Amino acid sequence: MTELEKCMAGELYDCHDEYFIKAKARASAWCAKYNATPYTKRAARRRMLEELFASVGENVSVGDGFTCGFGVNITIGSNVSVNMNCMFIDCNRITIGNDTLIAPGVHLTTASHPVELAERLTPNWNSASGEYRWRTYAKPITIGNGCWIGANVVVLPGVTIGDGAVVGAGAVVTKDIPDNSLALGVPARVVREI
Repeated sequence: MTELEKCMAGELYDCHDEYFIKAKARASAWCAKYNATPYTKRAARRRMLEELFASVGENVSVGDGFTCGFGVNITIGSNVSVNMNCMFIDCNRITIGNDTLIAPGVHLTTASHPVELAERLTPNWNSASGEYRWRTYAKPITIGNGCWIGANVVVLPGVTIGDGAVVGAGAVVTKDIPDNSLALGVPARVVREI
């Protein structure tokens, strides 16, 4: 398997493989240009989203201060608002359904590292080899239709947030949230159905 195939399969991969370095450089340049484009230039911003993202529905707004890892793994449905200063680390797929609100400062991060130090460190690592010291994996994030993700929420790798769910401000989502549920806290817990 290539490093990209390993990454998309949720397996450990070398995040400093040439493919990722080039994709990160492209996304970094894109983010700088996008964030320098005035919010009033909505048609130009729309074209830029279509240029980088995997798919973008109708009536999508992505606010200033947006940062992404690659961009190419982001799919956004229609009638979606992504507010200011959001960060989407899309090493794996990030899918956002229709009619969804993403509040300011939301972080969606598909990448992570093993918890155990011995698993996190690359075995027999040598700095001269150019190999990355820390072992990395990535798992997709899915946010359903009709969701509201509150300010400064962090969604971790492999999480699915069901249709109609609301995640309260400041929550850290470590596990799936069922449809039509309100989740709050650190870690986020479902407090009631809505």
